[in-house]
Amino acid sequence: MTPGSAQKTSEMPPQSPRSAWQRALLMPLRALKATLGGLLALLILFEEWGWEPLQRVLARIGAWPGLRWIEAAIRRLPPYAALALFALPTLMLLPVKLGALWLIGQGQVVAGAVVIVVAKLVGTAVVARLFTLTRPALMRLDWFAALHGHWTRWKNALLERVRASWSWRAARLLGRRWRRRWHRLLGRPGPD
Repeated sequence: MTPGSAQKTSEMPPQSPRSAWQRALLMPLRALKATLGGLLALLILFEEWGWEPLQRVLARIGAWPGLRWIEAAIRRLPPYAALALFALPTLMLLPVKLGALWLIGQGQVVAGAVVIVVAKLVGTAVVARLFTLTRPALMRLDWFAALHGHWTRWKNALLERVRASWSWRAARLLGRRWRRRWHRLLGRPGPD
């Protein structure tokens, strides 16, 4: 660093803090980002919670004698056919979810919410099972394997932040207390 360059940097005015109107404009954006981030975290937590149990239910159904051959055929699919099959449930449930939004728009909020929840449960179960069956074929697609790796790392980082939050720890503690009370009420030994 030359003496002249040190003098030039010291002559530069310091960056001014944001003005009050800039902070006021950014506040709703921050609130929206926090809200959307929280909703996304809840969605991912639901997926995490439901993925394995729902996949196991469909695996039991898929083990029925008449359905075993379907799962075997799915496992033998080439990569792009597996990708098309993997995307199919999402595309098929879109009209159902739009119908649920229409119900909500018509004032039938409970019916619309029930349709959305059932569609989410069914969709998660089917996608989880299809992913389990098609994963070897899908991972042969380099771009899919790279996207899956990025998604997994991002999702795990988000779940770590959520699980480290005060609200998550408080909810877990509350849940344990309620389970203990429930088990005591039933006269069974509960979880510690």
